[in-house]
Amino acid sequence: MKKYNVAVLFGGCSPEYSISLESAHAVITHMDRARYSPVLIGISPKGNWLHFTGAVEKIKLDTWNNPDDCAPALVSPDRDAPGLLVQTTADMEKIPLDAAFPVLHGRNGEDGTVQGLFELAGIPLVGCGVLASALCMDKDRAHKLAQAAGITIPFSTVLTKKARKDAFAHAEKLGYPLFVKPVRAGSSYGITRVAERGELSAAMELAFEYDDHIILEEAISGFEVGCAVLGNDTLTVGELDEIELADGFFDFTEKYTLKTSAIHVPARISPAKTAEMKEAAQRIYKALGCQGFARVDMFLDKAGRVVFNEVNTIPGFTAHSRYPSMMKAVGMSFEQVISNVIELAVSG
Repeated sequence: MKKYNVAVLFGGCSPEYSISLESAHAVITHMDRARYSPVLIGISPKGNWLHFTGAVEKIKLDTWNNPDDCAPALVSPDRDAPGLLVQTTADMEKIPLDAAFPVLHGRNGEDGTVQGLFELAGIPLVGCGVLASALCMDKDRAHKLAQAAGITIPFSTVLTKKARKDAFAHAEKLGYPLFVKPVRAGSSYGITRVAERGELSAAMELAFEYDDHIILEEAISGFEVGCAVLGNDTLTVGELDEIELADGFFDFTEKYTLKTSAIHVPARISPAKTAEMKEAAQRIYKALGCQGFARVDMFLDKAGRVVFNEVNTIPGFTAHSRYPSMMKAVGMSFEQVISNVIELAVSG
């Protein structure tokens, strides 16, 4: 059986740099070393690409970026010999790559940019490609395509900085409370729940720190449900999970500490509604061109409607993260999830 060289990318120029380190450490330590040989590529917050050869624990501790463990590196675009070029003291070493697994969250990693580099080089990608990554990062365009596939979406409007003067009129039409979000950001960065008119300006200022386009979106009653999807043509769906909130919304703090919230797997909903939501998740996954794996997030409102929220093409990937937990609930271990998504890439 061939052993594959799999580039694992971590870090990145993103507010979600630290989350990537946690996910990448988990992926590397749960990878089947008899089948895959990880080639570790760290991207610093400044955007330096480095081949990392140190102890894996240093990634989790964020002590990986040091001269003893790293050498400058770049991906060769030569399709006849795809690989990683590493600057050594004497020469340039080339490490062949059979696949690339970006374990990067947010901008400059989950949005199609890194995916484009590997597609250009002809190196198979673990997970979604350029188009699906870019679409899923863009909340507005993802919503429009999901709606075209027959999925209910929240009412919303997109604004640029020049059009911000129109925000109050749009907000009145949507009604309070509403959400203000960057169009392209992850981990709930820049998102504010706005309860009344006086909070709108500050919420927009925050959202514009993360993107030059923001979205004003109606608040959906009910609760959020996630669905883990794995596959290309034939899809495997994990158990649904349900986010139970004590107050507010599932912001960055709640996502990574669960201070006042809880996640239930499986979701506490009827079998009929579970089947409906799993079918909707697969329809969204296909409509947005997803491959490999992704987590589809939806709302189940108080009227029983399934309403699309967003797709995370590189969701949190620690052993206790939502995606692996949903797959574990249908009998697929974290190690099996990692092997399966890599095999989808290398088997092409």
